[in-house]
Amino acid sequence: MSPENSGPAAVIVLAAGAGTRMKSRTPKILHEIGGRSLIGHALAAARTIAPRELALVVRHERDLVASHVAALDPDALIVDQDDVPGTGRAVEAALEALDALDAFDSRGPLSGTVVVTYGDVPLLTGALLAELVATHEADANAVTVLTAVLDDATGYGRILRAADGTVTGIREHKDATEAERAIREINSGIYAFDAAVLRGSLGHVTTDNAQGEKYLTDVLGLARAAGGRVAAVVTEDRWQVEGANDRVQLAALGAEHNRRTVEAWMRSGVTVVDPATTWIDATVTLDEDVRLLPNTQLHGATTVARDAVVGPDTTLTDVHVGEGATVVRTHGTGATIGAKASVGPFTYLRPGTVLGETGKIGAFYETKNVTIGRGSKLSHLGYAGDAEIGEDTNIGCGNITANYDGDKKHRTVIGSGVRTGSNTVFVAPVRLGDGAYSGAGAVIRHDVPAGALALSLAEQRNTEGWVIAKRPGTISAALAAAAGSKAAAPTTSHTPAPTEEG
Repeated sequence: MSPENSGPAAVIVLAAGAGTRMKSRTPKILHEIGGRSLIGHALAAARTIAPRELALVVRHERDLVASHVAALDPDALIVDQDDVPGTGRAVEAALEALDALDAFDSRGPLSGTVVVTYGDVPLLTGALLAELVATHEADANAVTVLTAVLDDATGYGRILRAADGTVTGIREHKDATEAERAIREINSGIYAFDAAVLRGSLGHVTTDNAQGEKYLTDVLGLARAAGGRVAAVVTEDRWQVEGANDRVQLAALGAEHNRRTVEAWMRSGVTVVDPATTWIDATVTLDEDVRLLPNTQLHGATTVARDAVVGPDTTLTDVHVGEGATVVRTHGTGATIGAKASVGPFTYLRPGTVLGETGKIGAFYETKNVTIGRGSKLSHLGYAGDAEIGEDTNIGCGNITANYDGDKKHRTVIGSGVRTGSNTVFVAPVRLGDGAYSGAGAVIRHDVPAGALALSLAEQRNTEGWVIAKRPGTISAALAAAAGSKAAAPTTSHTPAPTEEG
């Protein structure tokens, strides 16, 4: 291992392929499973083994890929593959760039272990890469190849071994004999190399083959011919070396990644009632004694604290759920739910929603950019946007904040201990002081002082006989007549407006 680091000298991630079988305008390695791009998974695994340098070889959609990688791992070195095709040339270009980087730092050519992996192998773990490096260095190998044993090895390169177990070569399926095709141990394409052996061998690899490519596999034969030891590390977990070449493989890898993620959380103390319908991104954090009910999806930077219950039928993205909170049949993004608060069912939390401890956002409610204080309740059928609500306030059924005037958004500020009647509309910008009340159907256009009652009512008018006169022949008219309604010309009565909320 390199003296500056506990890990290898370098990891080279090959990510230059076009991925045409994906049939997508999005580069293959930018497709996602488990909340990360394929290349994001590859970079995370590479960083786990703490390499001194990390290089990524790109070509197809170069700028798009490079921009994505820079956001994920700004310290990764982006290397452009030239017009010479093949994995051998891709690794050679990366090695040249790393040597130039070390020369600039006056460290000389790269020395030590160089790991080569791929940008489309998302289930490869840092633990398996660490095992590959440890075996390579402990046995002083020139090359160590990661292999797997498959029930059906059709299409894969077969590992050829000597009697002592060392690797003598790799035979591509199309070139293999019937006896060689019976071999079930396959080449993953992931290697650990001695940097000097890799550098020297690549200089002798040619493109003199049917494909006109510079093959990395040729390095194994050259290293062995030069007296180096070529060995293998066999993994029994085939998923770790599976690549995603099309959408079918992408979905299979995504399902397997999720199965492993869900199982890991259950073993860490999370209750998952139905693992088959629960999806958890790699970036989600859960505490012990969290309970996830069926059809729950947790994405992005979502965190769920101890004793919280999420689901059923809930999707949360970048949402923070506090200890002991309950979230039922809710779609939420960029929200914070306080301890022992409750949300749902059929609730839509938009970005900027902050619900305080023991607060409530109930059925058929939508919120956006709103802060709701401890113990306050928005129980049902409403909208709160661009608002601030104090503590222990009760917002009545059907309340909305009218925050948009067609040009700009405005804020509503509602104090603590406020009680609002059903179907109150707050026409922003407007403020309600602590302890204020509003009557049912109020339209609040002006500030309400603390402790005041706000009413905006018109007199109720009853026009007797209207149904029989205006809707003859209807069921309503027949029932009205049977109830003794007057058949004479309509008359109108007035009901005085109440002086206070009833």
